[in-house]
Amino acid sequence: MERLRGCMAKCTGDTHNTEEDRSTALESKPPNKILWGSLTTVFILTLITITVIGILGFKPNNQKIVQIQFQDQSGSSVNRSALVDKQRDVVTYYVTSQTNHTTAVLFDLQNGLLCYRPENRDTCFLRKMERDDLENVQTILNMSKHKVNEFWLQGNQTRNHTEFLGVLGKNQVEPLTLGKPFQTLCDRIPIFWVRKTQGPGKQRLIYFCIDICFPNSICVSVCFYYLPE
Repeated sequence: MERLRGCMAKCTGDTHNTEEDRSTALESKPPNKILWGSLTTVFILTLITITVIGILGFKPNNQKIVQIQFQDQSGSSVNRSALVDKQRDVVTYYVTSQTNHTTAVLFDLQNGLLCYRPENRDTCFLRKMERDDLENVQTILNMSKHKVNEFWLQGNQTRNHTEFLGVLGKNQVEPLTLGKPFQTLCDRIPIFWVRKTQGPGKQRLIYFCIDICFPNSICVSVCFYYLPE
């Protein structure tokens, strides 16, 4: 019996010591590697997501408004605005008439095209740019690069001339063949080609006229009319 008691006491003591040793070993172990690995992965993914969103959300402002002031033939002060998109080499003029109708004139230097959209008519007019058009609009791009926001034209220093554009009513343009700026400007309205002419003649009436002035002291009065078909 004494042997049995001795054995039981010894076994109980060994069991108790084993449990204590196991508890001590668990307490002394480092944190779970899987848990730390998961937290690290989540942190890295979060950091990457924030970085990507920041990059995509940052869009450099390549557009700038240039104000052009001049005097009309009556001596009244006139203010015109031009929106310059330096990334696309596109300049859009906004010309307001005396009847408060605004015409947008878009110069696309990359594709060599010029487009007119009168506010009071659901039609756009397209033509190819010429050397004079390129030189005139290039002055605005140069101004924007030199951070010039306003330009004043003296009435006695400007050169004025008139251009007549004949509308080719049968030559409608497919918008998908043009760039994004044209599609935005002429959204869901017909686009027709126009070409320079010597004038409408007495048998033709002027469709409408707009006055555009450039920073190089050149003012152009552009008049439209329909050519005989």
